[in-house]
Amino acid sequence: MTYTDDALIPFADDELADSGQASSAAVWQVLIVDDEPDVHAASKLALKGIQVEGRGIAFSHAHTAAQAMELLAQPNDFAVAFIDVVMESDDAGLQLVRQIRETLDNQALRIILRTGQPGYAPEIDTIRQYDINDYRTKSELTQVRLFTCLTMAVRSYAQIRQLEAGRRGLEQILAASAELGKPVGLKKFAAGVVTQLCALLNVEAQCLVCAAMNPADQTPYVLAAAGDYGAWIGLPLDEIPEPRVRHNLHQTLRERQHFLKDGASLYFQGYNEQALAAFVDVQRPLQALEKELLEVFCSNISVAFENLQLYLNINDLAYNDTLVHLPNRNALVEAIDARLAREGAVALLDLDSFADINSILDDSFGDAVLQSVAHKLRAAFPAETLVARLGSDLFGLYGPAQQVTPEKIAAVFDEPFAIDANEPLRLSATAGLVSLQSSMQTGLIVLKNASAALKEAKRFQRGKSLYFEANQADAARDRIRMLNRLRTSFSEERLFLHYQPFINLQDGRVVGAESLLRWKSTEGQFISPELFIPIAEQSGLMIPMGEWVARTAMKWRAGLSGQVDEDFRVAINVSRTQFAEPDFAQKFLDVLDEVGLQGSQVEIELTESVAIENLEDLAVKLAILRGRGIRVAMDDFGTGYSSLSVIQRLQLDHLKIDRSFVSGSGVESFEIARTIITMADHLAMTTIAEGIETQAQCDALLAAGCEQGQGYLFSRPMDEAQFLSWLQDRRNFR
Repeated sequence: MTYTDDALIPFADDELADSGQASSAAVWQVLIVDDEPDVHAASKLALKGIQVEGRGIAFSHAHTAAQAMELLAQPNDFAVAFIDVVMESDDAGLQLVRQIRETLDNQALRIILRTGQPGYAPEIDTIRQYDINDYRTKSELTQVRLFTCLTMAVRSYAQIRQLEAGRRGLEQILAASAELGKPVGLKKFAAGVVTQLCALLNVEAQCLVCAAMNPADQTPYVLAAAGDYGAWIGLPLDEIPEPRVRHNLHQTLRERQHFLKDGASLYFQGYNEQALAAFVDVQRPLQALEKELLEVFCSNISVAFENLQLYLNINDLAYNDTLVHLPNRNALVEAIDARLAREGAVALLDLDSFADINSILDDSFGDAVLQSVAHKLRAAFPAETLVARLGSDLFGLYGPAQQVTPEKIAAVFDEPFAIDANEPLRLSATAGLVSLQSSMQTGLIVLKNASAALKEAKRFQRGKSLYFEANQADAARDRIRMLNRLRTSFSEERLFLHYQPFINLQDGRVVGAESLLRWKSTEGQFISPELFIPIAEQSGLMIPMGEWVARTAMKWRAGLSGQVDEDFRVAINVSRTQFAEPDFAQKFLDVLDEVGLQGSQVEIELTESVAIENLEDLAVKLAILRGRGIRVAMDDFGTGYSSLSVIQRLQLDHLKIDRSFVSGSGVESFEIARTIITMADHLAMTTIAEGIETQAQCDALLAAGCEQGQGYLFSRPMDEAQFLSWLQDRRNFR
């Protein structure tokens, strides 16, 4: 069609195609709103057969503002609306514009106002007051000008839609990154990739399959699939029945890049040569924006995939024994706490004379012995019985009482063990058992009781099994006597604090000290806190004692002003009974204000057993304290049973590595310390190693990434005067 600038739009009754005759995906949807039928016909005639930006035009018609609102409220993708000003009322078109923008919240539609009576809506005022894109009188809209207005409006609309699609895509990617960044299993992660990719590309879920590439000695296999592909889950990639999908995934994994022809095959790089590949059977060419969004999506998900693998590795180290591939002590404790076996039993097994095997032969042979014992134990008990290795030659069993028995334990050691190509080796084991039929004790206490029974069996029935029997009467009398002595000593102010410094392992700077409660009897003997602290907690005496400790330690820190750096902190141990007090946090802050310390100069230490009791209440109280800058550390980490979720929920600042992993014998103990350091680094937490006794231990911890330490290498716990003297000597030495 040829256009001339002076050709006015003819008013004719030609039969023209409307929106029902064209595919909405291949045309621009244009709405004409006018109460004059001739205007509808003339507009269609003038624009008949033209294309804008490679698409045709499809018209929809409304003769009143109310009809237009009904059309616009439906899910029609209108790009442009030509709206008459004067229809059923003098300002019907203007009110329609306001409704489109405000009521329908449609900001993308391009609006061109047309009027045959300019006096009803002056141009300047109308453009100023209403969100429109053009304003024309009907008499000036020649074919060329009408085409020009429409083209400019369509281009503007397309740009807005492109921006909106980009924004929605980025929002989906951010949401997907947050969702897929959560610590879940690999299969759930892969299923999440399936869901998020389908949403991003707006395709049916059955069009996607996800595969994983394992180490070189294993074939890639299908991790997650949806819809018609659901039956493929678990299949090796080579066995996928559809050649096109199989070829695309193989090519993607082999060449480590995306392929976006004949569907979309996407590559996600992971950690340690691991990778994921996802195939989306998209039946259309991908738009440039979709390709860009896919690049961003794949980059973000690759990071999430790598983080997931690191989390799974750390979790595996935290709950599994790497030598014998059994659950470890943490896993056993958690299983007991969960009471997975009703009327169950727990047994601790210690191999007799295992130290002699290691010393006479070598460590590698000892490892082979442990692996053989682990294999035989696992084979001897049903799957519902948990078999664990707690350390060195100590194994644990937890399961139904009819399975975990002295007879079945003895049967494991009836036959000799075949260790590699050596002569069969006869072994025996001593066991301590605890019945859980009526016990509601925590896993730690159950293991402690089992350990007590094991010690008794080692003393009197070596090679046999012995059930735990608590002599409660004697224990109760001992507790009462000690409690009475403790009350008297506290009231007579015979309790006092010692302080053991924290050292920055990198530069040797003294960065703080732990306050340690001490009790000396009237006979001049020190009584271990491990004996009197539990009694104080059970009796309620720990509440006033804890307040005294906090106030004394904070006053001591305040008295060090000018003697230590400003960020020097004093660590105060807080027991479970103190945390259980409803007003504990506020009372602690009251003491802080009374003494005049900054929150950053005080640290609270809690144990793993405290952390898992009433977690929500504890998290709230710690949040109040941390709000004032007080830092929180978990003491003796690795000896209890706190999970990664507990650590993250409490937002701890420091993990204190128990001395048994620092100064304990053997490489395995230090490997646990190294694992804790790795985990703490992943969680952005500082590590403090307890019990450092030698420079070699200090150097090894520093090399592993541990930041701070305390122990006899630096100083024993000291009273106030000794600590000041030690500080002065240290300054003089430096």
